[in-house]
Amino acid sequence: MALKEKLKEVRPNVWELPASAKQGMRVPAKLFLSKKLLGDVEEGALEQVANVAFLPGIQKYSIALPDMHFGYGFPIGGVAALDFETGGLSPGGIGFDINCGVRLLRSNFQADEIRPKLPQLLDAIFHNVPSGVGVGGKIKLSAAQLRDVLERGAVWAAENGYGTKRDIDHLEERGCLKGADASKVSDKALKRGAPQLGSLGAGNHFLEVQRVERIFLPDVAKAFGITGEGQVTFMIHSGSRGLGHQVCTDYLQTLESKFRDEIRSLPDRELIYAPAGTKECDAYFAAMACGANFAWTNRQMIMHWVRESIQNTLGASETDAGIEVVYDVAHNIGKIEEHEIDGKQRKVYVHRKGATRAFPAGNPDVPADYRSIGQPVLIPGSMGTASYVLVGTETAKETFYSTAHGAGRAASRTKMLRGMRGQDVAKKLLDAGILSKAASWQVMAEEAPEAYKDVDEVVRVCESTGIARIVAKLRPMAVAKG
Repeated sequence: MALKEKLKEVRPNVWELPASAKQGMRVPAKLFLSKKLLGDVEEGALEQVANVAFLPGIQKYSIALPDMHFGYGFPIGGVAALDFETGGLSPGGIGFDINCGVRLLRSNFQADEIRPKLPQLLDAIFHNVPSGVGVGGKIKLSAAQLRDVLERGAVWAAENGYGTKRDIDHLEERGCLKGADASKVSDKALKRGAPQLGSLGAGNHFLEVQRVERIFLPDVAKAFGITGEGQVTFMIHSGSRGLGHQVCTDYLQTLESKFRDEIRSLPDRELIYAPAGTKECDAYFAAMACGANFAWTNRQMIMHWVRESIQNTLGASETDAGIEVVYDVAHNIGKIEEHEIDGKQRKVYVHRKGATRAFPAGNPDVPADYRSIGQPVLIPGSMGTASYVLVGTETAKETFYSTAHGAGRAASRTKMLRGMRGQDVAKKLLDAGILSKAASWQVMAEEAPEAYKDVDEVVRVCESTGIARIVAKLRPMAVAKG
């Protein structure tokens, strides 16, 4: 019997796969999906959700979020908390693009103000922010400087003229995951990453000029600096480039070589993990933290050049432009957190793979000026659809305070290339009033809106299940793709 047939809807848009569904599952799986979204989920992705439940020390559930789809080891949109003492860390539960994430900037501009100069602004951003496969950044770092970036993250960028210390307060982990140790990163990873710092990358990474289309929670939006419909925002989606990819590759090879017995106990070798308490677990966490810090630094530098592009193109002073960080969230990351589980506080390794942290009001890790409201959650759509700002809730406790990270891919890049021409995608966007600029027509075809799930439905399920509340809807005006 297919796993989809074993799912039981325990409440609207929440499904449970019992631990008996597959011999070896230690806990049930819990999936947050509407019937519409469930209908499009691959059986392979459901197998992955079940397989995650085999991992030792897993707590409560193997979790899948509304944007779930097939990935490496874990499904993308997967969450799992493994006990700090009896569990461990699985690179497949974090991903190759460590801390691929999104940053949202607000401004003092209105859409009608900037529309006449939008083509020039898009050109300036595309010119000033390097992008594309293998493309390097604009700066050269010494070995000592790169180590500093890996261990100090966005703080390094702010101290070296890329933004301000004020920016840091609105970044997840304040832009620096503690425990980073550059000595645990291979020379190959360092060589791949060093020339790429301050670059957008390719694939689904993007820079968007957006406008606020609708506000759902005015008081929360106001607290986040989103003041009304028509306000211009900027969204940056990028990650840790070749450095993060190499860190993941290196440690997968190490763990597969070292822990062969553990592989034999798993239904999929892609779930290989570093057992808690081993030197390999500590080393991988330290290297993964370096990848996360590289990504936060990367987005900090990109933001600096976006600010310069805006001010120069629109002839606005820094004060008049008012480009401030709403928030920055990580999508692929492992965290050491404490959660209440079965009435007790327990220390766990939380894996969020294509998932966004969504802490509620009162959590000490929420920025001080948002703490009475909750953490901003950013869910981007495709370049032809909306993106959303949400806020974390106490109900998200059942997902270890996690929610969806985006629309989620619905069709492979290969399939899109067979059925789409990049020129046609750009024309369709232009007809909808959206300017676009990409490194290649191939990227435009691969990233066509049709490649993604319905972000409106994904966000609706997040709200209906209580794992986040919708604050504002943003609509693209112009998009730059790597």
